[in-house]
Amino acid sequence: MCILFFAYKVHPKYDFIFLGNRDEFTNRPTLNSHFWDTYPNILAGIDLEKGGTWAGVTKEGRVAFLTNYRDPSLPSTAPLSRGFLTRDFLIQGGSPLSYLENIQTNQSKYNGFNLIVGTLNDLWFYSNIENEIRPIKPGLYGLSNALLNTPWFKVDRGKKRLAALLDTDFTVEQLFDILDDTEVPPDGKLPKTGVPLEMERLLSTIHIDSPAYGTRSKTVILMTNKGELQFYEKALEPKGNWALATYQFNVHMEHP
Repeated sequence: MCILFFAYKVHPKYDFIFLGNRDEFTNRPTLNSHFWDTYPNILAGIDLEKGGTWAGVTKEGRVAFLTNYRDPSLPSTAPLSRGFLTRDFLIQGGSPLSYLENIQTNQSKYNGFNLIVGTLNDLWFYSNIENEIRPIKPGLYGLSNALLNTPWFKVDRGKKRLAALLDTDFTVEQLFDILDDTEVPPDGKLPKTGVPLEMERLLSTIHIDSPAYGTRSKTVILMTNKGELQFYEKALEPKGNWALATYQFNVHMEHP
């Protein structure tokens, strides 16, 4: 994913409210989110070019989300695909912390990334840029292609819009509306990540739209404090329509 927002244990009904956009080249082959044949407890999309995933959940309540870190000055020749960071956590058992400690040991094998993994009771963040494993405490978070809660215009904008819904009887469509946001900041509020100005403008919106690169899918996940999970995905079809898929199930909650 290239931007995501989540509210963790701050809502009376939903312990986890997640929304995120996957931005990718339009010609990159992809399977939309589904329960995998080889691991039927995993609900996630599949990047057919490398075999990993950008976001997913399991019937046991494990969650994993990934964004790339944007800095063209960094080396980009690491041997392993970042999509395996999320995929392997969903497949494997064990604690999130132990998993991230192993990733930290091998962090140079991946290009720059931000990774969120865990369960409702044990959620963690790790980036190989800052190289610090951090527990996620209750609160409201945004993540794009810098570190967690870096105040980029679109990150702050999405967080504010999500925060405004938390005290209301919000709908799933209102969450998707945040992911549809195309507000472009003035140039003075653009991040300086080392790409050309035109590219910074293109990448500065929550929803990105261009012929060759842009938002390919939008995901909303709601998990109640009773372990009921709702998963919604809008995926861009070749003719430009957005196909909605929904999944609902009760998770068998994992504990630390």
